[in-house]
Amino acid sequence: MYLAMNRFTVPLENAAEFEELWLNRQSRLQDMDGFQSFHMLKGAEEDGRILYASHTVWQSEEHFRAWTTSDEFRASHARAGQTRKLHEGAPRFEGFRTIQQIGAAEPA
Repeated sequence: MYLAMNRFTVPLENAAEFEELWLNRQSRLQDMDGFQSFHMLKGAEEDGRILYASHTVWQSEEHFRAWTTSDEFRASHARAGQTRKLHEGAPRFEGFRTIQQIGAAEPA
């Protein structure tokens, strides 16, 4: 498993617009081989800012890398520069490979 995450620091006054942008965007992730799930997470408010994290789960890092060079990726991000910048600085990317996985027990 590979988890790809971007973190965004959003001023409180931009939070509603930032969320609306994400909630209404057209994703093409589900069209990609190796894609497992996507989550957009919202952290607590601190000092007039909210930390958000988008993360995708992939079967492997190779599947994620294929996404980043795909036509689907380019189409999903085509309008990124056309909207008002709602977060501070650049998103911070973090990628993680699984070294251990423990799942919930199956019900009897």
